Amino acid sequence: MNDRDPSMLSDQAPADGLTAEQRAVVGHRHGHARVAAVAGAGKTTTLVKRVLHLLANGENPRRILVLMFNRAARDDFRAKLTREAPPNVALPEVRTFHSIGHRLTQSLTRWGYLPPRQLLQADWQRERLLRQAVMQSLASADGETREAALDADRLEAFGQFCDLVKAEVVTPAELFEKLDYAAGERHFIDAFEVVESLLEAAGQMTYADLLHRPLRCLEEHTDARRRVEGFLGHVIVDEYQDINEAQLRLLKILAGQQAQVMAVGDANQCIYEWRGARPDAMLSRFDGLFGHASEYPLSYTFRHGHALALAANHAIRHNRQRWDQLCLAAPGNPLTEVQTGVGASALLETLQRWHAAGRHSDEACVLVRSWSLSVSVQLQLLRAGVPFRLAQEERFVFRLPLVQALAGYLQLARQPQRLQDPAHLALLFSQPTTFVAQERVRRLVDELVRTQQWPARESSVLAGLKPGQRRHLKRRWQLLCELPKLASWPPAKLLEHVVDAIDAEKILRRSAARREKGDDDVRLLDVLIEQAGELASDPEAFIELLRNPVENRPDGVLISTVHGAKGLEWPLVAVWGLNEEDFPHFSRDNPLSPERLEEERRLYYVAITRARERLLLVQDGGDHRPSRFLDETAVEDCGRIDRAIRSGSETGVTVREPEMIGTYLARIGQASADLEHLGRSLTLHASQPVPSAPAAEVSVAPWQVGDRVRHASFGDGEVLVVEGNAANPVIDVRFASAGRRRLIAARAPLTKRS
Repeated sequence: MNDRDPSMLSDQAPADGLTAEQRAVVGHRHGHARVAAVAGAGKTTTLVKRVLHLLANGENPRRILVLMFNRAARDDFRAKLTREAPPNVALPEVRTFHSIGHRLTQSLTRWGYLPPRQLLQADWQRERLLRQAVMQSLASADGETREAALDADRLEAFGQFCDLVKAEVVTPAELFEKLDYAAGERHFIDAFEVVESLLEAAGQMTYADLLHRPLRCLEEHTDARRRVEGFLGHVIVDEYQDINEAQLRLLKILAGQQAQVMAVGDANQCIYEWRGARPDAMLSRFDGLFGHASEYPLSYTFRHGHALALAANHAIRHNRQRWDQLCLAAPGNPLTEVQTGVGASALLETLQRWHAAGRHSDEACVLVRSWSLSVSVQLQLLRAGVPFRLAQEERFVFRLPLVQALAGYLQLARQPQRLQDPAHLALLFSQPTTFVAQERVRRLVDELVRTQQWPARESSVLAGLKPGQRRHLKRRWQLLCELPKLASWPPAKLLEHVVDAIDAEKILRRSAARREKGDDDVRLLDVLIEQAGELASDPEAFIELLRNPVENRPDGVLISTVHGAKGLEWPLVAVWGLNEEDFPHFSRDNPLSPERLEEERRLYYVAITRARERLLLVQDGGDHRPSRFLDETAVEDCGRIDRAIRSGSETGVTVREPEMIGTYLARIGQASADLEHLGRSLTLHASQPVPSAPAAEVSVAPWQVGDRVRHASFGDGEVLVVEGNAANPVIDVRFASAGRRRLIAARAPLTKRS
């Protein structure tokens, strides 16, 4: 977060340099408190002042506990507190929840309530534990099923499942039914119990146990709970919106009946639902757990200007689970430009202007909803020669096994001799998976390289394979033999043919532990095909692009997911992939519920509030529908109001939400005498909604599954799926020469064929 010294936001400049809202938090007197802090509100500065205020008023530092979300935040807070505290003043503990859990575990073990256990700290130890549990839970399954369950992504999903069971404090069966796990992952339930048995037998525990074990012990043993309750007078919890059920219940025990709890956070930035966080922890549940709380807003952001503050307010106002609080830009904040754009050209032009103004690439960040969407950004920046770095280096496009395999299919089409390369064939038989054990695949590949033909039915390399596995493997081989004959096809067409021939979409969904993972893998296929169509005028250059062993450039543009950007900020932020189905994320197999839509909107809110000076919102264009979030953000309205504020002109402005903007103007008028006139002189008019065409005037043909169509570019095809508004649906069409395409019916140059 940004903790630059705040500007004065009242008529009388206070000596402490705090705003009136911040001073109210610092000086809170009695009882519990909830502090709603917008992004960039200077929380750390405020909480440091709060702790120093408590100490100055005689509070015992040993009876004050400050809980931070992670070690980085803890270390930052400790450093600022130490720097600002008077010399030789004893300071309270600043801890994370896990460090508190570790200390409680040690105490409860020493007192005899918990048996001693050693923490598994190395990744290899955790992976070995998970593998052993999966193998035992699937002991009666066939080898292919066991090997598929040990796939790295599925094993990681199982590890997250185990952690979430303990974070949510539920049974594994309850969690499995609650979340969107695939039916093929039902072994997670039994495997969880195996993990617990193995940990107990070995005297070991995981990081999740640092909270789960002491919590369950304290809830079961009243005498143990009495030994830890009642010692604290004040508990301050930062990023309260991100704590999970286990942390909430442990906090309740630590606070007891005496401690005053100050919860600081922003329900609008609750984006860790997959780790057990819920926005209602900050909203409706606080009073039920601790009792009545005084409420304090920290409404002023010191990060960005009015245009972005207004955009953030517009974006989040559509959520029902939120506080009725506006984000206000503080006087003296940087001017922030908010723009929308379409495609890679918008991003590249923005970066070019940024560099032309003397700014550096490492001041810019591109945010994506999921790593699969970063592939198109990477390829576009590689092609343009723009240096970049990834928040997770293993996500480089050329390191993704699926990308390597698809590049390998393209290579084989132009280099038939690759059929005699065992390593190359092994890659193409492994991605996407054939659901056959790798040892079997290796033996088959060796035979194919040697004979260059499919083995006879009675061959030993096929022995033991199920009929479906044999058909799948043979179909893959037939595709590989066919590819050299298709060398003249454009890469996009060839990739679509490969994807259809091996039924890649179905395989990826089936092999994913959760529906969202399957959606991401399928989207990765779509991204590569789209990029092949856009970039592959030179097929060999496109293949080389996919296989380019690029490394992180410290001076390059950062590419990160929104989750990874939480708590950070950059002068320039581009949010990439603002298309329906991408952001917000959903699919036919994973539709949006009202709750998930609000979760996606909170994630979008976090994304746009990372910017200081410039925000670029990018949609793909083409057949992708723009994200509904773009419309909700009302970028043009925000820009008009921002210009009116800066110019001070008395004018009438037509906007979508005059009441909200009027409230905003009134609030910032209270903060600065220079702006007091705005609420009176700037006349706001409500824009009229664009009327929809009467049903009789709708000229779009009523599309139906099975319709035969002709596209001006793609040729003849058949409608497979019809979704959305009947007057303007989105349709999936399988074209004979261009493969499967997703089109907006009203925009596409389509005609029906009889």
